[in-house]
Amino acid sequence: MKLQTRLLGFMIIGSVLCTLAPSTYASFPIPPAPTFNAKSWVLLDGRTGQMLAQHDATQHLAPASLTKLMVAYITFAALKAGAIHPDERFTISTTAWRTGGSRMFLLPGSHVTVNDLLKGLIVDSGNDAAVALSQAVAGTRAAMVTLMNRYVHKLGLNNTHYEDVDGLPVPDHYSSALDIARLSRDIIRTFPAEYHRYFAIKSFTWDHITQENRVSLLWMDSWVDGIKTGYTDQAGYCMDASGVQNGMRLIAVVMGAPSWDARVNDAQALLDWGFNFFHDHELYRKGVPLGKVRVAMGTRGSVPLGLAHSLWVTVPRLDYRSLKAVLVVPKHLKAPVGTTHPVGTLRVMLRHRLLLTRPLYPLAPVKRGNWFEQLMDAIGQLF
Repeated sequence: MKLQTRLLGFMIIGSVLCTLAPSTYASFPIPPAPTFNAKSWVLLDGRTGQMLAQHDATQHLAPASLTKLMVAYITFAALKAGAIHPDERFTISTTAWRTGGSRMFLLPGSHVTVNDLLKGLIVDSGNDAAVALSQAVAGTRAAMVTLMNRYVHKLGLNNTHYEDVDGLPVPDHYSSALDIARLSRDIIRTFPAEYHRYFAIKSFTWDHITQENRVSLLWMDSWVDGIKTGYTDQAGYCMDASGVQNGMRLIAVVMGAPSWDARVNDAQALLDWGFNFFHDHELYRKGVPLGKVRVAMGTRGSVPLGLAHSLWVTVPRLDYRSLKAVLVVPKHLKAPVGTTHPVGTLRVMLRHRLLLTRPLYPLAPVKRGNWFEQLMDAIGQLF
């Protein structure tokens, strides 16, 4: 892999070897992603966020109980902020008790901990638990819906709008396979302890009633650790599954499958295809100089540029040599130069296709030079 530097307004003037040498053989074709008789699906890399396979990934569809992922996200956020506590007990309302559909079988007037309500929400997919948690976190079910839509905008879920907390069919309540995958990724990355504590539970017993987690892949593949299913007549069968192999996490979302078995098989096929034919690679680490740019009128003549965060990419196996990175930087900077504002762009290409871009930052501040240094720099620019 080569790292090329391009000055704005000029041609590419040269190249230097990247800090990480290619570690695989020449490119090798991989089979196409599997296809299914479902309305929509997506396969997302959990570390990089790259979409590896998709079909109508942004289509607006009824999410059924995948709605509860946002209820879980907001509850985790409230726990992290200290607004509620896992062992805190809340009184179950008649409204929660009367909620139809899948249930945790809460009794009105009983006192239930947040910890048990989360298990009822995630393992049992209890609509009564969704309402009870909404009332505990936001006060009312309507207030929780408002909060959920605020998080939609905060998280950039452009194809999602909520009208209820449980996923029962109502007008104008929709999401997309891509948004579900991105929300799942945010849950895993933002609340890793809570994710592992709740989403891998295979069964939960409440009031002498034991229910099994509907994510069947938890029993079929030891590396699967979540995440959620959903079903209504309108939505069809939906599956959101995730797992880790060799340090690589994938998230597969299938929406509108025709049967229970289909959603399980489809999600498993997507995960197997992704793990078999893709790899995560760390291209550049945070703070490693990738290039430099000249600085005018400063205490030093140039400054190194690098990334604010380590950069990982997901590429097909045996296709690492096809990556190319290009630095797009200005001809020069004028002192003073700080380290908090980007001054260039790293563009990563895969087979002439733009894979991703990342901002480049000065890795060290450059102060404005004294009058003599500025004078000498101005004279030097004349020649």
